[in-house]
Amino acid sequence: MTTQLWRESATTLAAMIRKSEVTSREVTESLLERIDTVNEQVNGVVEVRPDEALDEADRADARQHAGAALGAWHGVPFTVKVNIDVTGYATTQGVAALRELVAPADAPVVERMREAGGVMLARTNMPDFGLRINTESSLYGPAHNPWRRGVTTGGSSGGEAASIASGMSVIGFGNDIGGSLRNPAYCCGVASIKPSRGRVAQGNPSAQTTMPLNSQIMLAEGVLARTVEDVRRGLEAVMGAHWRDPQSIDAPLIGSPRPKRVALVVEPMGGSTHPDVAEGVRVAGRALEAAGYQVDELEPPMLFESYLAWSELMMTSLAVTAPQFVPYMGEGGQKFLEYTTVEYPPATPESLAALHEARYRVASAWRAFMADYPLVVGPTWTQPPFAHGFDIESPETAMQVVELFRFVLPGNLLGLPAACVPTGVTQGLPTGVQVIGDLFREDLCLDAAQAIEASVGVFTPIDPRP
Repeated sequence: MTTQLWRESATTLAAMIRKSEVTSREVTESLLERIDTVNEQVNGVVEVRPDEALDEADRADARQHAGAALGAWHGVPFTVKVNIDVTGYATTQGVAALRELVAPADAPVVERMREAGGVMLARTNMPDFGLRINTESSLYGPAHNPWRRGVTTGGSSGGEAASIASGMSVIGFGNDIGGSLRNPAYCCGVASIKPSRGRVAQGNPSAQTTMPLNSQIMLAEGVLARTVEDVRRGLEAVMGAHWRDPQSIDAPLIGSPRPKRVALVVEPMGGSTHPDVAEGVRVAGRALEAAGYQVDELEPPMLFESYLAWSELMMTSLAVTAPQFVPYMGEGGQKFLEYTTVEYPPATPESLAALHEARYRVASAWRAFMADYPLVVGPTWTQPPFAHGFDIESPETAMQVVELFRFVLPGNLLGLPAACVPTGVTQGLPTGVQVIGDLFREDLCLDAAQAIEASVGVFTPIDPRP
């Protein structure tokens, strides 16, 4: 039995450990064996220290045996993307230049997960500095999609999603400035949440520079898992104010009731949408209608303006910071940036003021819209996952990749929460949607995502496929 524990959800394992049906060591051993079995095919896990993980598990078992108070995630192993600090591990961000950047302390999400009783299991793959929509690291190599080898896992938390989908992890943590929690969830058929700006504290103790403006406004840390319930409980464990993050706040997860109205965006403006993706959105809409939601097909306002504002904010900030890190990126990452960088005139006080005024106008329009439609459900990507290397074949293919993830951008620009959930498998690859909510209404996003999941089912873990 213990060798198959990796198949269970994180919430189920937490309950089994608490009831003493299994030990933390048995769960950890099962996941370590699974990593040994399948990681060579997936390359989602890039660093694992079995002795340290088993030692943490043994300490968890000893605390339980002694009758100590147990946290919500007592004894449950978790994984962490390699741009989030874990004490004693290098925060490489996927590049060789940072192999010696050993974290002196845990980042807030890791600290809180450990306080909840979690066991640190392994580190997961990402593209160089997270600046590619395809997890191909110059340090670690490519992460392969468990559904089809040679296909992208998305980016930039692609190693995390691939590890969860293939049974090497049950819950993990990544971050998202342009869909980096949602892109991989979509590609690998798992669930995730990009929380509201400030909901989950950030702040790496190993950081050598101050967080740049684009990250201050648009970056969020969040949770990936195989079920929406696991994502919800993971968020509960790590959310809240922390002294390392001056923008983090304490806010209840459950808010006042809102109308159960959904704006269903089947084919968002700004590019094409594959029929299989559009049908996945309609599957979600039908599931929500069956669960008692009013579902209307319409788009939120100022979508194109949101795409432009996200792009200008990213490019303006990268123009300042890129010289610090681009020389340390691999050829693939540099090529993707070269192909997708949109040239804006040098920033001036006037252009910066205009950018943030535009962002404010978009935010105002969305808040007004969400008074009537508290949830917006639409595609994460508008095309199926692509083959490795497609994103850097040419400037044209690189911009096709930018086009396909366009609908994730408003969530980052506006700091809104967005949950991802699969809707099926088509032609051997997952489809899925994101559920976008109003500020600090992750509860509504997760409720709707759970209703979709209840209708269509859970599709992972799977054995990696050729």
